[in-house]
Amino acid sequence: MKAAVYFGPQQIRATDVPDAAIHADHEMLVKVTATSICGSDLHLFRGALDPIMDRGTSRTGHELIGEVLAVGMSVGRFRPGDRVSMAYSCSCGHCYMCEVGQTAHCETTRKAVYGFGVPFGNLNGTHAEAMVIPYADGHAIQVPRQIPDEAALTLSCNLPSAIIANRLADIRLGETVALVGCGPTGLMTLDIALLRGPGRMVALDTVTHRLDVARAKGVTAIDAGLSDARETALAETGGRGFDKVIEVVGAPETLQMALDLVRPGGTVTAIGVFTDTTFNLNLADVFLRDITLHMNGFGNVQPYMWEGIRMMERGVVQPQRYFSHTFALTDIDRAYQTFDRKSDGAMKMLIRP
Repeated sequence: MKAAVYFGPQQIRATDVPDAAIHADHEMLVKVTATSICGSDLHLFRGALDPIMDRGTSRTGHELIGEVLAVGMSVGRFRPGDRVSMAYSCSCGHCYMCEVGQTAHCETTRKAVYGFGVPFGNLNGTHAEAMVIPYADGHAIQVPRQIPDEAALTLSCNLPSAIIANRLADIRLGETVALVGCGPTGLMTLDIALLRGPGRMVALDTVTHRLDVARAKGVTAIDAGLSDARETALAETGGRGFDKVIEVVGAPETLQMALDLVRPGGTVTAIGVFTDTTFNLNLADVFLRDITLHMNGFGNVQPYMWEGIRMMERGVVQPQRYFSHTFALTDIDRAYQTFDRKSDGAMKMLIRP
């Protein structure tokens, strides 16, 4: 079968691999109907995680909508023909960490993540014609057929992350809110945040077409690449700073921007995926300004997947709007390049095996 394999920085391409097959009772074999590329996948593509990837072997992809082909003897929640998705992190559903909602820190799978190299469980990925989902009962979910493939794909990572961001930020009516990062997850975060009744909301990004989408929602959109971006944003609060700031990028400079924008006593929620090992956090500043800082890039998305389904079924969010391009699996290399360069108005890639 065909699957995307990591061959080195900026070298992810489809190649022939052994057919996916069940080897344990808790596993489920799934035909991949559609998949996509997440912003965190770009860390792989750009080579930031090259040391943990096995070149020529490691698979990629962690966003899925698919059809069950076969189930192991101990799988009880699914049967062939079911339409399913799964959380990007593989969790058993029964260990202590799963029971307390920290599914990304599952003690059984040891924090395994689909398509993220040997240290993260060396699992297969969703960028394939078929895949195996271990501990299927623990973190997979059935998806209603009326939800479009594009929207359903966001259940694996993007939409639950946006829900988590808003829960942690706890936006109150009338508050000022800044969003740093207007990629697909950022825009879903924005959609939910606007429903919470902020008094004023500002979105920052460096990509013009992303800012245009945010601006069309009625928020103030600011080019974060401009030298006066921080001052322009702070002016929206009279210089006081924002009550809540949500960061959805995962870079030291964007986390620093979030800290610069928040008011004393405010909250910063950072759900971007950070790969840098150090950050010069000014502890005295955070302490003296009484800032609450939430870091949640390694998100526990499984507990929020059902909530995401409910939101899509009832039209609260429509993630399919953020898909701009469709590629065949055999063109996964072009999909990565387009998404990485943000060329041709790229937002989110739909990939069909």
